[in-house]
Amino acid sequence: MKALFAAIGRFLTALRVWTINLLTLGLLVYVVVVVVTISRQVPQPIDPEGKVLILAPEGLVVDQEIYPQDFNFPFSMPESNQVQTRDLVKVIRAAAADDTLAGVLVDFSNAGFAGPSTALLIAEELRKLSEGDKPVIAFSDRMGTASYLMAAQADEIYVHQSGSVALSGLGSYRDYVRELTEKLKITVHNYSQGDYKSAVEGFTRDDMSEPDRRQREEYYGPVWQAFIDVMAAGRNLEPELFQQMADLEPMPLIAEAGYDNLAFALDNGVIDGTLSFPGLRAMMIERFGRDEEAERETYPHIGSDAYFAQLEDSSTSADEVAVVFVQGAIQEGAQGPGVAGSDDIARLIRQAYEDDATKALVLRVNSPGGSIIASDIIRDELMAAQRKDLPVYVSMGDVAASGGVWVSTPADRIYAESTTLTGSIGVAVAFPTFENALDHIGVHFDGVATSRHAGWGPVLPVDEDLDAVFARWASSAYERFVTSVATDREREPDYIRSIAGGRIWLAPRALELGLVDEIGDLEQVVAAVAETAGLGNYQVNYVVDQPSPVFLLLQQFSGTVGIELPETYRDIGSALEAGMSLFRDLSEPSASVLCTTCQVEIR
Repeated sequence: MKALFAAIGRFLTALRVWTINLLTLGLLVYVVVVVVTISRQVPQPIDPEGKVLILAPEGLVVDQEIYPQDFNFPFSMPESNQVQTRDLVKVIRAAAADDTLAGVLVDFSNAGFAGPSTALLIAEELRKLSEGDKPVIAFSDRMGTASYLMAAQADEIYVHQSGSVALSGLGSYRDYVRELTEKLKITVHNYSQGDYKSAVEGFTRDDMSEPDRRQREEYYGPVWQAFIDVMAAGRNLEPELFQQMADLEPMPLIAEAGYDNLAFALDNGVIDGTLSFPGLRAMMIERFGRDEEAERETYPHIGSDAYFAQLEDSSTSADEVAVVFVQGAIQEGAQGPGVAGSDDIARLIRQAYEDDATKALVLRVNSPGGSIIASDIIRDELMAAQRKDLPVYVSMGDVAASGGVWVSTPADRIYAESTTLTGSIGVAVAFPTFENALDHIGVHFDGVATSRHAGWGPVLPVDEDLDAVFARWASSAYERFVTSVATDREREPDYIRSIAGGRIWLAPRALELGLVDEIGDLEQVVAAVAETAGLGNYQVNYVVDQPSPVFLLLQQFSGTVGIELPETYRDIGSALEAGMSLFRDLSEPSASVLCTTCQVEIR
């Protein structure tokens, strides 16, 4: 028997060793294949002369490309590509100045935008491009609001014959679950400060409050009007036509087979025609000739990535204007897609102002806010930069509200873009307790504690004293917010309180109210702060973290070899993350400076 077990043990050991060896060998072979494949795909320089530049970005257009520094398989891979605004602008401007290009083909159907200011900025660059001598042609299998906004700046617009032009306007709906919480016997405690601070309304109401409705109407209306004005100007049409298309005339929400929609668009000059892909190819060959070097029948062209790779940065000055990004919801910890991690951002600000080459600092804020302590961590480093006698300016992007204001106000000057959403000076505090729900199903709690509220949690009720504690907590956080803004903006607290209350403001109104100092984009802010610093010649240093080597390798694996995480894995990851967040929030009620009203999706 002993010999038998010894033999089984030797067999299992050998099996384990062989299994590990085979897996290791397989992994090594896989890495070698990927490395060889990547090396073969390194783009070779392409002469753009006589070629059509294909400008077809894929992914979300953001201020700064951000990836997680740690890879926790399989949940931390970003779900979409990210396209940096400055890179896209650089390509468009280079194309406008490049007399060797034969033309430009534009397709933004696979691009999304972080917000309206970014979309309008790119549309303006495309308008300038189309003013040149080279033809700019837009084509897509289908167009939504954002992609048509870009296409409208081209000389000609074509859509696939089975596509559509779906202008859906701007809008958002949310769920209201007060009735559900009552039926489930869940008690929601709301200590939010500010009549317009609507972040927790979904738990406390059955419909939208009038203050929230009013501020959304005051924001959506002007931004949508800016969109249709730009589209109308690009096509030399009346703005009312585009409003008519968005108002169900005809079928704005149908992405394909919108035959009536396309006929309406063609008859009214919204597009110039419909084409199949072979039809587009034939038209482009007829106009620009055949690419004799290509293996297939096509026209001479160059992709935007290959074109961008050949562009050079001519700036050589030793003096720098540092730009640090606050992009996404402000949270403690590390940065990631959609997350402005205070630990990383504070470190990058410190890295910038400790660099002797840095003569001025710009904080680019594109955030609806979030954690109070995380916002303060960023704010503290910004003030430390000022103590180094550096001029510090803030550039507000699509949105810089709530916590985005908290981190911005210490700056020497604050710039916002014309459609920037800011304000929302208020505090959101709400959490549920489940004592009634658990009691209803027969679950009861009892115990001992050495102080009145030791061991308290969301399964226990909130008594009168604890209710007063939470109320004072929220009120003091709000007063701290108001006082900080008042001090930084050199205003009386009562005045700031009168324009606060969680209310959002569009940039022109925020300028009138004194929340911002100027209207201008990031490029203008950099030029202004450089002038303040007395810099005649300088270069811009975008102070960012580079993706970790592990992440880059795994990203290449995914993109090069064609590996994609199953949808089920991503769903499980999202569910786990949401569940962990829920339990964390339930066990640790927290105050936040987050503007949920500020999230605007452009379809």
